[in-house]
Amino acid sequence: MTDTRRRSQATLLGIALTAAIVGATPTPALADGSAADSVPLTCQGQGIDPAASIHYRTETLIKAPLDTIWNLQTDVERWPSWQQPVTSNERMDSGPLHPGSQFRWTTPVPATATTPATTLTITSTVQQVQPQQCIRWSGPAIGDGLGIDNGIHVWTFTPVDGGVLVRTEENWNGAQVEADVATSTRFLGAGLEAWMADLRAAAEGR
Repeated sequence: MTDTRRRSQATLLGIALTAAIVGATPTPALADGSAADSVPLTCQGQGIDPAASIHYRTETLIKAPLDTIWNLQTDVERWPSWQQPVTSNERMDSGPLHPGSQFRWTTPVPATATTPATTLTITSTVQQVQPQQCIRWSGPAIGDGLGIDNGIHVWTFTPVDGGVLVRTEENWNGAQVEADVATSTRFLGAGLEAWMADLRAAAEGR
């Protein structure tokens, strides 16, 4: 695979997952100055794939009630109302999210010089969940000419003075994204930063 094709594929994947946010985002630091990814996030003892070469972690303080934040994040069918990159989200079951719950969500991908316009479809399966504390899901993302074999995503929610500390960590696996680890990591990071910003804006705006 040529460097040009790798860059094009990574850029296209970034557009699909981050609404065309371009550029590296530095790993944020914790209050004590240590790197935010120094301690893996877990939900019921399970985290991301520790062997994955593509992974990113970030966190933010959201000045809103925990109920509001949790409901926004777990009412997945309403994601399109506050996340512009998400064009649809369908629950495959009903009721509160629980281990085994699945949801399928989509985001359109524009054409580039090397790949056609397509829609990336992500099928997420909840693996662990503790209400108002944490949630962990995993699954593939598939589109015409694009693919992530599997991603694992963990979110934690901790009440603190002034609001809720929301942390998230995710990894990607797959030959296509692993062909350019640095670029894929950059776009994964940009996507998580954008998601966190949208969650904060939606929660604090209520």
